[in-house]
Amino acid sequence: MGLSRKNPSKPNEPPIICVVGRSGSGKTTLMERLIIELRGLGLRVGTIKHHKGPFEMDSPGKDSWRHKQAGSVTALISSPNGIGMVTEVDHDYRPEELALFFHGVDVILCEGYKRETKPKIEIFRPEVHERPFCMNDKTLTALVSDADLDLGVPRFALADIKGLAQFLLKRFKLVE
Repeated sequence: MGLSRKNPSKPNEPPIICVVGRSGSGKTTLMERLIIELRGLGLRVGTIKHHKGPFEMDSPGKDSWRHKQAGSVTALISSPNGIGMVTEVDHDYRPEELALFFHGVDVILCEGYKRETKPKIEIFRPEVHERPFCMNDKTLTALVSDADLDLGVPRFALADIKGLAQFLLKRFKLVE
């Protein structure tokens, strides 16, 4: 395809994009598939899993473990109680505060942080929940759903990971 990564020596910080959705919608599976697709295009992907309470570190089958297995260069888990680097914290860290842990990545994908003002991709399955979470969220950038919905942003079918990845490449200028 002839894509070339952005020059890693550029001082620009990588974009932070949040993958959000209600519980059971498939956020982790979408993250895994998107990480694999972006890595296949030559990008270095960092990930952050936002968690609301205590968590187990990197156990097989857990979300942060799945992110790393999918090819994330750096995988963190964050909650109000701690960061997946096993350090105590005094507040729930925002994505931009965690970005300092990601050196040499082209993009940071967050699973969660639905209340942040970062660009968001919502995954929505009508068989799981009645309506999308981000219906009136100005930071909604894309919708991943097989439901015939128009939220004023590009919509990608659940199976269209390639289309979503290409959209992100262009929208966030991830390649030159």
